[in-house]
Amino acid sequence: MSKINVSTPVVEIDGDEMTRIIWAMIKEKLILPYLNIDLKYFDLSIQSRDATNDQITVDAANAIKQYGVGIKCATITPDEARVEEFGLKAMYKSPNGTIRNILDGTIFRAPIICSNVPRYVQGWKKPIIVGRHAFGDQYRATDMVIDQPGTLKMTFQPADGSAPTEHTVFDFNAPGVAMGMYNLDASIEGFARSCFNYALSLNVPLYMSTKNTILKKYDGRFKDIFQRIYDEEFTVQFTTAGITYEHRLIDDLVAYAIKSDGGFVWACKNYDGDVQSDVVAQGFGSLGLMTSILITPDGKTVETEAAHGTVTRHYREHQKGRATSTNPIASIFAWTQGLSYRAKFDDNVALESFAKKLEAATIGAVEAGQMTKDLALLVGPQQKYLTTGEFIDAVAAKLA
Repeated sequence: MSKINVSTPVVEIDGDEMTRIIWAMIKEKLILPYLNIDLKYFDLSIQSRDATNDQITVDAANAIKQYGVGIKCATITPDEARVEEFGLKAMYKSPNGTIRNILDGTIFRAPIICSNVPRYVQGWKKPIIVGRHAFGDQYRATDMVIDQPGTLKMTFQPADGSAPTEHTVFDFNAPGVAMGMYNLDASIEGFARSCFNYALSLNVPLYMSTKNTILKKYDGRFKDIFQRIYDEEFTVQFTTAGITYEHRLIDDLVAYAIKSDGGFVWACKNYDGDVQSDVVAQGFGSLGLMTSILITPDGKTVETEAAHGTVTRHYREHQKGRATSTNPIASIFAWTQGLSYRAKFDDNVALESFAKKLEAATIGAVEAGQMTKDLALLVGPQQKYLTTGEFIDAVAAKLA
């Protein structure tokens, strides 16, 4: 079988721990045997990020902007324990957050549905796609520890030299913590357009959730911008398609999502989308069964990734020389989704067909009873399971 030629490079971003091990296996057995592809490689392991003072993360994001498609492995976001474990120079910010802020796109996360994997939320029949804003908020916040009594103030100094605006945030009478965060109208507008266009492409309703009853100005801004863009740009298209848009309080929408049968796009602010996408993934069966695609508002730049962490517990077993049964499906779909967009941008029919075949082979393996331990536990006590390597081999066999 001759290899498929991929004319435009793809940015490959390597990661950490168990997902890094899986990433190499996927590339070796499921990607490189079938494609002639120029992968612009960036090592975003925690060691590499520390050695470059995290400049490599910025370089990777700019490379994605240059080539249009990036495919990313899961990476470590260090906490105090990780700083000590690796002897890091600093507690670096989330590499995902850094990349997302540079690309300024919307992340769409959708469940990967296998017919034989039971769902915790049994009423869900159709996918719920979480559209997560990928700019600002907690992921670029300035936070601080207050170690003594005092007054915290927030000041805005206009660039035109006019008088500053000052607000007293809190009078501390004892130690505590504080945080300031931000967003931009232009980014929220891009988020809105991405969500409206994505819902139209799937022909499903769009719901947008905030807590504007509490954050009247901050969340209210999201609500108002979404409504304005819908009224000015999308009302006719949604009406013609027979779908609807609605803003709801997040607590109301959480309740609605649980009792619904699915089948909608859920637009969430940055942190809300991080949490709710995990809820949706687990509700459909597993955190390992979730796609994650970041799309810029103009639709011309895409980054795909595995939506879960680096699976540290399994990596510790791997370091001891023990075989693990770690679910690689989200990492496989990071590759297939990224390649699908490369195919779309390049009008490469053969590449698009390959990506679909690899996804079908992956789901087909699970539905044939070949799966990792996490899924086998969902299916039932009689279900046998494979190691990570055995599962990837099973997918490779179906693909071949």
